[in-house]
Amino acid sequence: MSHGTEVEVELTGGLLHDWQRRNRVATIPHAIAELRKAGNLENLRRLTDPSVGAYRGRYPFLDTDLYKTLEGLAYEVGREDAPAGALEFYDEVVVLLEAAQADDGYLNSYFQDPDQPKQPWSDLGWGHELYNLGHLIQAAVAAHRQLSDRRLLTIARRFADLVVRKYGVDGEQVVDGHPEVEMALVELYRETGEVAYLTQAQLFVDRRGQGKLKHTIFPGEYFQDHVPFRELPSVTGHAVRMAYLAAGAADVHLETGDPTLLAALERLWDDMVATKLYLTGGLGSRHSDEAIGDRYELPSERAYAETCAAIATMQWAWRMFRATGKASYLDVYETVLHNAYAVGLSADGTAFFYDNPLQRRPDHEQRSGAEDGGELLRRSWFGCPCCPPNIIRWMSELQDHVAMVRDDTLYVGIYTTAHITTEDLTVRITTDYPWDGEVTLTIEDAPPEERTIALRIPRWSAGATLTLTNQTQPPEPGDDGWVRVRRAFEAGDVIRLTLPMAPRAHAAHPSVDAARGAIAVARGPLVYCVEQQDVEAPVDDLLLSPAAVAAAVARVQDEHVVLELTAGVAPPAAPELYPVITETPRESASRLVPVPLVPYFLWGNRQPLAMRVWLRTERED
Repeated sequence: MSHGTEVEVELTGGLLHDWQRRNRVATIPHAIAELRKAGNLENLRRLTDPSVGAYRGRYPFLDTDLYKTLEGLAYEVGREDAPAGALEFYDEVVVLLEAAQADDGYLNSYFQDPDQPKQPWSDLGWGHELYNLGHLIQAAVAAHRQLSDRRLLTIARRFADLVVRKYGVDGEQVVDGHPEVEMALVELYRETGEVAYLTQAQLFVDRRGQGKLKHTIFPGEYFQDHVPFRELPSVTGHAVRMAYLAAGAADVHLETGDPTLLAALERLWDDMVATKLYLTGGLGSRHSDEAIGDRYELPSERAYAETCAAIATMQWAWRMFRATGKASYLDVYETVLHNAYAVGLSADGTAFFYDNPLQRRPDHEQRSGAEDGGELLRRSWFGCPCCPPNIIRWMSELQDHVAMVRDDTLYVGIYTTAHITTEDLTVRITTDYPWDGEVTLTIEDAPPEERTIALRIPRWSAGATLTLTNQTQPPEPGDDGWVRVRRAFEAGDVIRLTLPMAPRAHAAHPSVDAARGAIAVARGPLVYCVEQQDVEAPVDDLLLSPAAVAAAVARVQDEHVVLELTAGVAPPAAPELYPVITETPRESASRLVPVPLVPYFLWGNRQPLAMRVWLRTERED
């Protein structure tokens, strides 16, 4: 089976297009200013200019904040409304990297710093040197593809060649403490055709769990290094590391066809979705080690759900879709995109969440990213600023994760207003998704031979319908999540897909203790929440029923859709923290109040008050 190829997609309107424009006009200029202020460029500059002050920052991976930003810039500088000063910043950083790179290809401003007592490669568990290389490679490949600029690619290849010599087939048998380089090396192989890079990625995947990494501070589970990858019983440890490793393993499978990797990836994915993923698509339930936690361990107010983990989960999902063609992977991708990922950025594009809880209590004081002082909600930057530039690069690449061609079938998996071009098909998509479920595809060019267009029917959709020009009996959706239209298309043919978007009430699995007896609300791919600003009663006292959700009214407000419903208010609780009871408690409302629900990704853009995704359940007699 072909693993499919990505196609040329341009976002021409709608929410994702608006996000990309915000990325260009607000987020990227903001990030460039913050990177300059934080000293990231000076850390490189001082390697060739001793007059520059000391290394700034606590971490050995701060170069990656530049690399992720450069990756995003490679896409954005050629678009309309290109970020002001972006190309100059790009060139400045590339010149600094060229000057800073060691003769053998090594590049890391932390370990190359003349005042740094640690030596390169001396701490693979926490040094992040291969993680740095991974992000350098991804920026380099993007620059080569989008800008035809070979400078970063030359830098990245010199560093990658050093790694192949040092840690390749005949080198030291080691792995990095933070997976990421695996998928980057595969992408470098795709770009250059150099098989050694693919082999190196495969080695790094296969060596995990073989005792090749010294574990400090945290045990092997944290690093996904306690057992071989194919024997992992469940996704575990540091959430970002886990998902990056899985995405890299999926890339290795895509290029080698290794069935044992695919079997392990499918098993791990299915277990994660069934037992460890938040309703929003967030991954990671523990603050202490940014970890995934046990099955069904999904607290709301203490959800970590790091923004970087959301991006890593989407990377894994897209690769699994390419490997299998299954719509279920894109169902999760879509949930993460519109919720766990989108919530990480403020509406104005200049402030960020590091962690993404599903509840905020009225007296909550801990800052996002465990920062000291400052804003209670999103922050302009972090001491460990991995998430903001990660948001930038992923936002710039949204168009690359909309559609795929396999054999003679165009799979359209993510709905947005766009223009799609394959080798022999040109399609224009018009939609107001995710606010509205009407999706219209107009064929602009097509070959005389038959082709298939497959449209994903999201798992949340009930009653999806499809109409097609000059076809009285349109195809029905299949059991695999796709509806397929096969014919000799002609210019002007129109396919209309209708996905009803009734509000839905969700319960949690009984083993999810934190959400037992509660209801969450969703519409289309969007999870909704209630913010204290919008309701007169305390959000913690609201009582919701499935009937109230079914009766909710969708209303357009400020270019997004809010849900208006009526909820009950619980009577005052007993003052005792743990009262004695003689019968099963049943909650009934003392009065009713109007409650507007807003999309979860928009919460936290006003004053820092209480918020809930999961609401208490009202008894229905």
